[in-house]
Amino acid sequence: MSDSKYALVTGGSGDIGAAISMRLAAAGLHVYVHANSRLERAESVVADILKLGHLATAVSFDISDTTATQTALGNILEQGPIQVLVNNAGIHDDAIMAGMQVEQWQKIIDVNLNGFFNVTQPLLMPMMKTRWGRIVSMSSIAGVMGNRGQANYAAAKSGLHGASKSLASEMASRGITVNVVAPGIVEGSMTENVFDKDMIKQLVPMQRAGSSEEIAALVNFLVSDDAGYITGQVININGGMA
Repeated sequence: MSDSKYALVTGGSGDIGAAISMRLAAAGLHVYVHANSRLERAESVVADILKLGHLATAVSFDISDTTATQTALGNILEQGPIQVLVNNAGIHDDAIMAGMQVEQWQKIIDVNLNGFFNVTQPLLMPMMKTRWGRIVSMSSIAGVMGNRGQANYAAAKSGLHGASKSLASEMASRGITVNVVAPGIVEGSMTENVFDKDMIKQLVPMQRAGSSEEIAALVNFLVSDDAGYITGQVININGGMA
């Protein structure tokens, strides 16, 4: 990859997002590492990337805020088109549906699904003009199988699958691929207090959690030239859970 290509990783301040940002920067991309409330974490990831001699910039905006996102992306696009987009930002707020508040439903849809549109749509025309692009959106095994207490999260993620498959068909003739990565249990701050080792052994045939680096390696492949014939796919990476 040429270092003239720009990448945007939303949620780059999280465990998986940071690993993806590091991996893409090492592949020669100039990576915009995005955060919403944790800009200092994105700046820390950028500092680590710069120490290794690669290119990165920290950016901050709320992807559920359409206007704020458009403004931020407009500033980014002044530097050049984004040709690699990783929609990684996401949140969850779990409750069984019978006890779920309206705000819990709307907030998760706003960030995980509407956020995908808010970020992706403004980047498409500039990307199309280059006739080369890669869009990878992060889902979850919950979006594939469903999960008790996560109807809102599963709805947003499975909606992402349909949107990505549709977008893949629209973009294919322009040399742009669109895929989804659906991890299972991954080591990190979002899961360390949810799954203990015994539970992981029961749930995962490989009897271990995945690592952020393993997720990043898959994303790195999907945005490479070698993956140019893979599009419209939901790729599971879950140790055999589904």
